[in-house]
Amino acid sequence: MARWRDGRGTLTVGTVTVPLEFAVSYRARTKGLLGRDGIEGAMLLSPAGSVHTFGMRIPIDVAYLDRRLTVVAVRTMQPGRLGLPRLRSRHVLEAEAGALAGWGVEVGVRVSVEVG
Repeated sequence: MARWRDGRGTLTVGTVTVPLEFAVSYRARTKGLLGRDGIEGAMLLSPAGSVHTFGMRIPIDVAYLDRRLTVVAVRTMQPGRLGLPRLRSRHVLEAEAGALAGWGVEVGVRVSVEVG
């Protein structure tokens, strides 16, 4: 798997393709979705094994991905919560609450990402 950089790309789940933001630097991962009122598409934090929603304005869906980008857990988190670390998680995918289910992101599904 190639090394990613902060920036934009696409997330593909089956036949669904959505805009994706990469947050791979420490600074970008720390900021994440904080202070935003929404996101078009999703954000991939890497490396990441857990997330929090302190300072968030909206509830979010969180998908924990292993090193092969297979979903190991999916949770919806309200603002002001601390997510539990997932043992095999290497990456975290975040989107507005309800979006992941609509795209078909569920445990066992393998997603793909593309830079650019």
